[in-house]
Amino acid sequence: MAERVRIVDVASLAGVSTATVSRALSAPETVGPATRKKVMEAVRTTGYRINSAARDLRQRRARSILILAPNLSNTFFSRIFAAIQEEAGAVGLTVQISDSRIGRDKLVSLGYDGRADGIVLLDGNIDPEVVNGWNLPLVQLSEWNESYDAPRLVFDNPAAARLAVDHLADLGHRALLHVSGPAENVLAETRRAGFLEAAAARAVSAEVFDGDFTLAAGAEAARRWAGLAERPTGVFCASDECALGFISECGRLGVSVPRDVSVIGFDDIDFADHFLPALTTIRQPREEMGRQAARMIVAMLEGQGAAAGATGAPIAPELVVRGTTLPACPAAARSEAAAEG
Repeated sequence: MAERVRIVDVASLAGVSTATVSRALSAPETVGPATRKKVMEAVRTTGYRINSAARDLRQRRARSILILAPNLSNTFFSRIFAAIQEEAGAVGLTVQISDSRIGRDKLVSLGYDGRADGIVLLDGNIDPEVVNGWNLPLVQLSEWNESYDAPRLVFDNPAAARLAVDHLADLGHRALLHVSGPAENVLAETRRAGFLEAAAARAVSAEVFDGDFTLAAGAEAARRWAGLAERPTGVFCASDECALGFISECGRLGVSVPRDVSVIGFDDIDFADHFLPALTTIRQPREEMGRQAARMIVAMLEGQGAAAGATGAPIAPELVVRGTTLPACPAAARSEAAAEG
């Protein structure tokens, strides 16, 4: 029966060694055309079938890709993970997901423990010596680091910040606040820089509170904002979770969003549209980002990958206007409204 045919039978019929048969099947470019033809004719004649599991073991292939991301509890990642899983599964690859904050020793071991054939990395704060030492196909997604020897797929964060500032300025807000992401995070840095540049271009005043991407950071920013003598009437937060924390704390402080202050988030996470009021935000096409990253890593596994450091055009942002932004209310009108309230 065909399943009992061994590689030695193919080698005997073709008049070559078993090693030559193995090379002809696993790396045909290493075998001359005439020899390859003899091997393939012997394969067809004998009905030999490659044992893919054994082949993958010999080649130390896991038929799996690893997603590394900081803070897996962050709701932003969910659709990205699902899209990568779907694309990879379509070509027979399994997907593993791990928090990137597992410690240096465990991170270093990823390069030789055989658990994955390639990595999609959503963390730009890992030591470049560790990342470049993995010697595995790697795609940077969302976050990036110029020192990583890997192609990247990134969102146009400066353009997104401009959309947010332009929306608030067009609504008549002349004093704006940005609640930034964590220090030394490339996403936070580019969003902050984009905010300041756009505010200067629109000739509106701009203030920045240091923060991070969490609900708690948004709540803390709201308390700081409430204590200002002159409160900015437009607030752009570096993430939706931060924006929702800001809005919730405003409610506890007796401040109305959007009547007293307009708020814009960033990401368009799943429950942004279900919050009350529904959140105006910058949408990142997370499913498409995940699909593109998966296609890139699959292409690299097939030897068709992009060069290290290569990047395509940044992914374009979209402003989604909902219920947390309104035209600016003049100071006198705000005072009157507050007195009536």
